[in-house]
Amino acid sequence: MAKVVSINVNSNGGAPKHSVKSASIRVNGVEGDKQRHSNHGGKDRAVLIYSMERIEELQQQKHPITPGSAGENITISGLDWETLEENNILQVGDVVLQLTFKAQPCPGIKESFFDYAWSICRDRWCAKVLVEGTVKVDDKVHFKL
Repeated sequence: MAKVVSINVNSNGGAPKHSVKSASIRVNGVEGDKQRHSNHGGKDRAVLIYSMERIEELQQQKHPITPGSAGENITISGLDWETLEENNILQVGDVVLQLTFKAQPCPGIKESFFDYAWSICRDRWCAKVLVEGTVKVDDKVHFKL
C-alpha cells in the first residue's frame, strides 16, 4: 500500500525542504512552503511529489539525497512510479491531486547529487490540487478513478 513518508516545506522557498508531520494543501500550494512563482508554483504545479524508493536507490549509489532535498513537498513510498501519467488523480489522505507534468531538474537540487548527476532527477511530478485538505505522514495514497 502506498503512503506518505515525508511532508516537506521551506518557508524561504527552494530546496532543501524540512520535514513536518502534517500540512494544509491548498490550490496555490503547501502551507508553510514559499514558492517562487517565476520558476515554481502556480496552480498546475502547486505540489511536487517524489518517490521514496527512488531516493533510497540514489542513496545506495552514495548520492546525499534525503526526503525533501530534491525539492518535493510530499515523499511517497509504495506507489508504482513507472505507471504514473499526466492527468492521473491521486487521493492523498483527504487531498485530491491531479498530476500535471514531470518537473525539470534545476540547479537548486544539485546538493542532493554528485557532480552534475542532479540532471538525472526527472521523475518528480508536479500536481494541481483538486480537493484541498490536510496531509499527514503515514496517510494512504490511492489512484482515484
